[in-house]
Amino acid sequence: MRRLSIGIIDLIANAPKQELYPRLFNAGFASLMPQVIAVWCEQAGHHVTFITYTGFENLSEELPDQTDLVFISAYTEGAQLAYALSNLLRSKGTVTALGGPHARCYPQDALQYFDYVFGFTDKTLICDLLHDSSRQRPIGVYLSAARQPTTLPGVVERWKFIASTLSKSRFIKIVPMLGSVGCPYTCSFCIDSTVPYQAFPLETIKEDLRFLVKTLRRPCVGWQDPNFGVRFNDYLDAIEEAVPPNSVSFLGEASLSLLTESRLERLKRNGFKAILPGVESWYDMGEKSNTGTKKGMDKVRQVSEHVNLIAQYIPYVQVNFVFGLDSEDGPAPFEFTKRFVDMTPGAFPGYSLLCAYGQAAPFNVEYQRANRVLPLPFHILNSSIVTNVKPKNYSWTEFYDRFIDLTKYTISWRANLSRCRAIDRVVPRLVLLLRAISYRGRGRIKHYTKLRQLLDNDAEVRDYFEQRTDRLPVFYVQRIRRDLGPFWHWLPEGALYHDPNAYMKSETAGRKRSHGAERRSTETVA
Repeated sequence: MRRLSIGIIDLIANAPKQELYPRLFNAGFASLMPQVIAVWCEQAGHHVTFITYTGFENLSEELPDQTDLVFISAYTEGAQLAYALSNLLRSKGTVTALGGPHARCYPQDALQYFDYVFGFTDKTLICDLLHDSSRQRPIGVYLSAARQPTTLPGVVERWKFIASTLSKSRFIKIVPMLGSVGCPYTCSFCIDSTVPYQAFPLETIKEDLRFLVKTLRRPCVGWQDPNFGVRFNDYLDAIEEAVPPNSVSFLGEASLSLLTESRLERLKRNGFKAILPGVESWYDMGEKSNTGTKKGMDKVRQVSEHVNLIAQYIPYVQVNFVFGLDSEDGPAPFEFTKRFVDMTPGAFPGYSLLCAYGQAAPFNVEYQRANRVLPLPFHILNSSIVTNVKPKNYSWTEFYDRFIDLTKYTISWRANLSRCRAIDRVVPRLVLLLRAISYRGRGRIKHYTKLRQLLDNDAEVRDYFEQRTDRLPVFYVQRIRRDLGPFWHWLPEGALYHDPNAYMKSETAGRKRSHGAERRSTETVA
């Protein structure tokens, strides 16, 4: 097998950035799997050029020249930039492959613009492609392993690629680690809801932590597990065996049901500085928040008490909520969240809007069957700023009026002052204030308010959201053109549009094929 020149591009951003918050933190959102692919390609004897795009690089200048194969990893909001890059690279004779969340969520669409699209990815799958990476056009080939890999290269093996990404961050340098994949909970909107929980070898974790303590002055590890600490004692035993207490700073997502006080004491002792538990809803998912059948204000009180306890041990606590779920109606969900903000000043609430990302979760089929999924362009499909699911119990205007009101309440000067008083650490206090005044706070209010105005004053936008037309409003076309800049001209024809019901159609076609095969088999036996 000849030695290939391979490019790997991790698209953290989907457009150039100027704001302070992404400059400080974007590099910390680097994905782990592009680094893993880079290691596997080098182990197979190939030359690798690794690029992390945080929004502050000149991507045109950083693109590798004369490459045989380029892997691109992208979230869905980066899909249109990924499509444009693929088109540009393919025009130069390069074979392109797409991985990451967008590839898993929208494979049917991505196959139009890439030679290969990856679902679950393991080393065998990558090595097979490296052995034969021929062009696949006009429609690409979908590749997926039967399940997530049972082991991945650790920090030691990935260090060269981690270091190049860390060099882009001037504030908090976060090393991505992964101790497990999958999640025991089945939240209907989550991409990990159907992925079986699987832990990785603890010896690799211990080796990586020992390496980091020797290599960095004060390592900061971001656990990318969908739910850190499912095997809590095993994880903490490994950490305590590998490194001295509080010698590494840790960040991670964990369910409230895992965060008992005895465990919080242990997390604090071992350097955990940030925890992001998911409450999601005041009406559903009581198992995840350890509230059982409690709903509404009863759940607010119990969750607030629990989160206030967490804040006594962990300096930075972000509690995540999802709005737009079918279980919600009227002002109550928003008013309950305001009460939570008042009762829990030491935590920052993170708000997401319900998004049906293609085939990320099985329940998305039900939204599609009900014709409730909008064909919003991928470039803006970020659950922090938009929902593509028509609310079941709200009009668009009522929903955004209530959500804007809640967001303003959450980052008001009164709320920010309460947080500063409740948090006694300088860095977490600054991070929370920066979030409130940056594009992640006031910038989002500006975005929501603009959309709300368009729903009133722009018939094109209103008809689009009410599904009276699927023609993309000029407002969105202009934004995407501006964000893509020089790559706009490389965006393939038709790539602004996608079929929002592709998952449902593929499921229907799959059942028909299965039924047909079963019938033919029966006829043969007869």
